[in-house]
Amino acid sequence: MKTIKATINFVGGKQIKLDLYPDIAPITVDNFVSLSKSGFYNGLCFHRVIKNFMIQGGGFVFNDGLEPKKAASIKGEFAANGVKNDIHHEAGVISMARTNVKDSASSQFFICVADCGYLDGQYAAFGKVSDEQSLSNAIAISEVKTGRWMYYDDVPTEPVVIDSVTIDE
Repeated sequence: MKTIKATINFVGGKQIKLDLYPDIAPITVDNFVSLSKSGFYNGLCFHRVIKNFMIQGGGFVFNDGLEPKKAASIKGEFAANGVKNDIHHEAGVISMARTNVKDSASSQFFICVADCGYLDGQYAAFGKVSDEQSLSNAIAISEVKTGRWMYYDDVPTEPVVIDSVTIDE
């Protein structure tokens, strides 16, 4: 299976290294790679983190609060939307966040920090962390102190900010 290597680099130096699977989710991988190469994710934060579930980022700048950053929507590549995608939502899997609308994913993604099989077929999984240190870093993010900001729950009280996302094809 073809893989594309990506690295989420955080302010402060930590990283999460990823293997992306364009053969399984070509639209999703192309979108993530394109946004990464354009610098879209630079300066965005992980705005929703839930211990023993997932960490979510890619849609907000933390600027005295959460300021949304929008991107175009893409087709959801998952079974409930008529697309074969056999990636199971287990610890380390990266997947696209979306609203209740099946084709509403755009830039926001989440990384599972536990097995979440109930998400299978409902969200477009498109890769996995590539090493144990990366999974440990994702789990550590899921365990930071959180609170409520405006109408958002599970927001880190200290921003977890993406410096850049690099792609090695």
